Amino acid sequence: MKQVTIYSTPTCGYCKMAKEFFTANNVPFTDYNVGSDLEKRKEMVEKSGQMGVPVIFIDEDMTIGFDKPRISHLLGIA
Repeated sequence: MKQVTIYSTPTCGYCKMAKEFFTANNVPFTDYNVGSDLEKRKEMVEKSGQMGVPVIFIDEDMTIGFDKPRISHLLGIA
């Protein structure tokens, strides 16, 4: 099982779509709210160089934004 982590904010539409996609496909994920968790925000920026969300990690593969074809490919979802 791949480890899925998403750095998101409550107001981000793409974050919501990504989390709904994971849920619909029974993909467990860890969600970090970088709007309120300053430590995780710092971690996200250090790992990605990005301030924008979502930043999604599937194992070691990083995806910026909700790139559904890439995320599907990395998860092996047709």
